[in-house]
Amino acid sequence: MADDLFAAAASQRLAARAPLAARLRPRSLDEVVGQHHLLAPGAPLRTLIEQDRISSVILWGPPGTGKTTLARLIADTTSNAFEQLSAVSASVKDVREVIAKAEERLGQHGHRTILFLDEVHRFNKAQQDALLPSVESGLLTLVAATTENPYFEVNPPLLSRSTLFRLETLDRDATLDLLTRGLAAEEATADRDALDHLADQVSGDGRQALTALEVAVALAAGGDAGPAHVELSHAEAAVATKALRYGRDAHYDVISAFIKSIRGSDPDAGLYWLARMLDAGEDARFIARRLVILASEDIGMADSTSLVVANAAARAVEFVGLPEAQLNLAHAVVHLATAAKSNRVTMALGRAKADAQRGGDDAVPVHLRDSHYQGATVLGHGRGYDYPHDDPRGWVPQQHRPPGLDGVVYYEPSSHGAEQEIATRMATRTTEASSGHLPDDQDRSS
Repeated sequence: MADDLFAAAASQRLAARAPLAARLRPRSLDEVVGQHHLLAPGAPLRTLIEQDRISSVILWGPPGTGKTTLARLIADTTSNAFEQLSAVSASVKDVREVIAKAEERLGQHGHRTILFLDEVHRFNKAQQDALLPSVESGLLTLVAATTENPYFEVNPPLLSRSTLFRLETLDRDATLDLLTRGLAAEEATADRDALDHLADQVSGDGRQALTALEVAVALAAGGDAGPAHVELSHAEAAVATKALRYGRDAHYDVISAFIKSIRGSDPDAGLYWLARMLDAGEDARFIARRLVILASEDIGMADSTSLVVANAAARAVEFVGLPEAQLNLAHAVVHLATAAKSNRVTMALGRAKADAQRGGDDAVPVHLRDSHYQGATVLGHGRGYDYPHDDPRGWVPQQHRPPGLDGVVYYEPSSHGAEQEIATRMATRTTEASSGHLPDDQDRSS
């Protein structure tokens, strides 16, 4: 009895001193912040949990997105026995002990067992294989959590016997909602710019948001016993990052200078403005999106690899994250700034859109219409169409637009970069089409 009393007292004190993220851990699905695609009413994971029909699942998502919370909610709602292991410290011996208990439980009481295995990617192949027979037979229902891509880190047989649910990082509104709940739990208040700064800096990691808030509240309270009020300086100190040093107007001015520097083929200026934005806490995804747009708007066909590089940098921002992804952004900035420039694709699209919006006789020419369905041949669809690959040149001069637009030129390649070669190729085709003759070395009879 005495031991129980001490244990209860220790548990209460531990709960009172637990980190804010632990104290705010949701006790029901309705309290979970974010993950609406999985937990909204009628969503698949919510339905499985509420009906206690959970099958083996793998919860895949970045840190702080609620994987452990979901596992604990499953434990609270299921009528099955719930066992928990962490792949960080567990061994095959631990797994076999859980399996032995599950067999005994099923045999004596008819109860099934759910095993929550956190950080499953930490298990090697042999350790994961130890789970396979029990998962396959249904003796164990596996709920595994991982921050790594399960297609690389989880054995294919185990993955194929599980349903994969991907958890997303919290969006800004969800992060602010979580911070507001944290403030209420801490009985503190905060300025809006302080909360905005914390939300901007944690990249959708709910646990990091609450940890940073807890530190900010402690800094704001100092030695005072009264309610703490968090200001921007406290938030900056909590995440060791200065807030955006420019307002909304300056935000647009800086990004404008950034884009114009790259468009102007000045890599040093591009890097300077990039550094300004990163230092000010600008959203790296916003910067990456601007680079992807610029690659087509200002470089286009003059160097098509620029779009590949910009897109790769945007992917790196999502996959690697800051601060390392700064290198990928800088790589893209230098590539784009030093690439040959052309806005001819942008101009061509503008001209084509003007004609498309003007309307008129815009019917699709009969020889270009779909001829693959029953009855299309009777309608004459596709009749007279020349298949370009049947021509030794790989192209044929034929009408590809409505009659009123035939011959209108939208795309006029520049003489910059790779567009020079494109211009030469297009000029050759125009000459051949107008003369009706082929060059000697491309004679159709060859």
